[in-house]
Amino acid sequence: MHASKTHSGAKKRFRFTAKGKILRSHANKNHILNKKSRKRKRNLRKTGLIDKSDKLRISKLIFNKMR
Repeated sequence: MHASKTHSGAKKRFRFTAKGKILRSHANKNHILNKKSRKRKRNLRKTGLIDKSDKLRISKLIFNKMR
């Protein structure tokens, strides 16, 4: 049996909090920003928590962290 590796795309996109919750960044902040309001772009800067239905799937991609 081979050792499992952390998914390199997932480790760039998600972070764990001290209590084990998984943080993510918002989408739609890279281009076509002229039509988006200042308030919308400001709120897209903040991090969010992933949905609980995705927690198991994402934590499987990040093996070296707690689950």
